[in-house]
Amino acid sequence: MTDFDSMPTLGAIARHYARLRPTSVAMSFEGRETSYHEFNRHSNQVAHALAVAGAKRADRIAYVGKNSDQYFELVFGAAKAGVVLTPVGWRLTPAEMAFIIEDCGASIVFIGAETMSQVEQALSGLKRRPKVIAMDQPCLSPHELFETWRDTASGDEVDLCVDEHDVALQLYTSGTTGRPKGVMLTHANLLRGRRAAARARLSWFAWKPDDISLVAMPVAHVGGTVWGVIGLYHGVKSIILREFDPEKVLDCVERDRISQLFMVPAALQLVARSPRARDIDYSALKCILYGASPMPIELLRECIKLFECAFCQQYGMTETSGTIVYLPPEDHHLSGNARMRGAGLPMPGVEISIVDSHGNALPPNTVGEVVTRSAANMAGYWRNSEATDAVVDAQGWLRTGDAGYLDEDGYLYIHDRVKDMIISGAENVYPAEVENAIYGHPHVVEVAVIGVPDEKWGEAVKAIVVPKPGVTPDPDGIIEFARARIAGFKVPKSIDFVNALPRNASGKILRRTLREPYWFGRDRQVN
Repeated sequence: MTDFDSMPTLGAIARHYARLRPTSVAMSFEGRETSYHEFNRHSNQVAHALAVAGAKRADRIAYVGKNSDQYFELVFGAAKAGVVLTPVGWRLTPAEMAFIIEDCGASIVFIGAETMSQVEQALSGLKRRPKVIAMDQPCLSPHELFETWRDTASGDEVDLCVDEHDVALQLYTSGTTGRPKGVMLTHANLLRGRRAAARARLSWFAWKPDDISLVAMPVAHVGGTVWGVIGLYHGVKSIILREFDPEKVLDCVERDRISQLFMVPAALQLVARSPRARDIDYSALKCILYGASPMPIELLRECIKLFECAFCQQYGMTETSGTIVYLPPEDHHLSGNARMRGAGLPMPGVEISIVDSHGNALPPNTVGEVVTRSAANMAGYWRNSEATDAVVDAQGWLRTGDAGYLDEDGYLYIHDRVKDMIISGAENVYPAEVENAIYGHPHVVEVAVIGVPDEKWGEAVKAIVVPKPGVTPDPDGIIEFARARIAGFKVPKSIDFVNALPRNASGKILRRTLREPYWFGRDRQVN
């Protein structure tokens, strides 16, 4: 069995497999293959190059781009240097990118060619412009190229003691008040739970040296980055897709003989509905992990029948370093069953409880807020102790914001959301952020944003608008107004107009009342 105790930090992973499997392929990206020996050397070079650039321990750097093998060299190299990496979603607007880059205080920003123009716009408004490194396609960029920057540095091992409780990653979540928060994740947050899962010998988490993993989800999300880390943690070969494309996923599954992959339900549906999906050889597939949003049972049954492999649902959040609850393969059946509507069982070392509004534990089959405690819980929100204290109590219990219940066997079922977050295609969208983008439109008096059922994306963003008197409201105009201010996945897909928004006695908008007509007849208020 792999000696996971010798790998308490990300840097230790690279060093371990450079010794154990130096010639084995660690990553394959668009025809470029990197062995574990090369991966360790490249991450050493990144660490030394960061030091030369003046990046000190606990400093922040940022990455804005699509998936790449060199992104993971950057993750592990920064970790060896004690530097914290912040991946930024490439689909964000320049203003949204600028906020994250400025908030984390990034001294260096690494950018992909496809995001060059957006990042340049983002940087133009900053008080302090960071150094820029271009990840690829030098002919399109006036900036220093990543490989040149990296390869001028030493490949020797880094002489720096990095502790497992040091922060390694800082990922941003959409903010309930319109501003995203930086979630600080330590090496221990990222790795201890995976070490416990490996020791527990869970059938769906049993990796072998010849396994091949597919990294197709965006690295700006915890699922994309952590899935990539998991493959490297187990010393297997990871095929990295620049971005999700159902046809390329099918190509990889058949050509590269993918054995393990993680995908969000909306992406899995696109793969399953491809005209080619019934012609692909899936015999190498051992397990498909899915999560980040609920999956309709009919789609799940369709996928089980098509792919003929094990399925395992994953439930978690950025603040828990990803998965904390799993629904094992043995609870998935073509005929369907009650447990397939559940999130599943706590991962090894994870505690789950259901509490009332006062924090009191509730008995089985009683709906309350889901709280969790484990080594995977974040170190906190970056420079926001007030928000941290509102989510994590003195005993280490983290409030998920989800409403649910535990059955007599300890299975978790998600019933609704305590908070108003919308999950559309596994992207988290907070109403306040969308509302702020719409309020400035000259035809809008008030607006409330909700999630409504959507067969493709799970939920779609809908705006309920009170128009100004005497105007003929233009829904398309309002949507385009929002599109100029927020990322496309946050923009409302539709707008309904009302004379007034429902409110309680204290004036708070009754969002649940707005949601009810769209969710009528459904057994739960998440899709």
